[in-house]
Formats: sequence, C-alpha cells, structure tokens
Amino acid sequence: MNEDGATQLNPDGTPMTLVDYMNQLELAPEPASISLWPETSGWIWLGLAILALVVWGLMRWRRARRASLYRRQALGELAGAGNDPAAIATILRRTALAGFSRSDVASLQGDAWLAFLDRTYGGDGFSRGPGAAIVRGPYAPTQPVDGLVLLAGQWIRRHRGPTGQAVP
Repeated sequence: MNEDGATQLNPDGTPMTLVDYMNQLELAPEPASISLWPETSGWIWLGLAILALVVWGLMRWRRARRASLYRRQALGELAGAGNDPAAIATILRRTALAGFSRSDVASLQGDAWLAFLDRTYGGDGFSRGPGAAIVRGPYAPTQPVDGLVLLAGQWIRRHRGPTGQAVP
C-alpha cells in the first residue's frame, strides 16, 4: 500500500509482495576506510621516543657485549687449559692486561700479583687458597691443584676495577 491506501503494483500489474519490496532496497554505502596513521602528533613523538630507546638499548647491549669479549675468550681458553697451573697463570695475566691498565698489571709478580687478584675479585682465594699455585706454575712443574680452575673462572667472570665497578 502506498500513502493513499492503494496497493502498489509491479510493472506487470500484479500486487507487490514482501519479496518485491525487499528487492527494491538499496545497500548502505560502505564507510570510508579508517587510517592506521595516528591523528595527533603526540603519538608520533611517542613512537619516535620508543624507537630511540630501543636503538639506545641495543647500542648499550652491543657495547657491553663487545667490552666483555675478552672475558668470554678467556673462559674458552680456561676450558681448554685443563688443570695446568702454568696455563691458568698465563690466561689470568692476559685477562688482567686486557681488563686493567697495563701499568697497573704488567709489573706485578709473586705476592703482589696474588694480592691484586684478590683485591679485584673480593676474596682471598689466590693468596690463601688454591690460587697460590699460579705464582710457581710458570717456573716449576707443579701438580694440578683442586679448585684452581673454578677460582680462575670466577675471577674472570667477576673481577672489578679499583672503584668497585665492573671492568668492561
């Protein structure tokens, strides 16, 4: 029925059914696509700040990784040295020369060398423990010392500079 109460007819003269009315419906237009780009500049600045923090963190991680390369190499050599005090003494000396100033390390020998290792490690395993064997190791054949490899590995991982800060 139309507004005046008369029945609407199809072009062929038959009355319109509900299906005919539904066929006359038009689809709603599709909405405009939504942009994923932020509308305000604050989100752009936040994204740039997060990106800068990520880059900064990666650069710090890379620098720290590169700075500790001498430790990883020394630990690899220590694993291949077995329990030989002479080889362990050489590895510790090279590691100390890589991590500290040459003028602080190169001239140390005997008890002064052991005291340096204890001071930078924070214990007394070198002067009063199994580490004392590294002073005799390079000059006289010595028997393997129990605990020396463990002590040397701990020193390589944990040695600290004179201010107590970790050496790179």
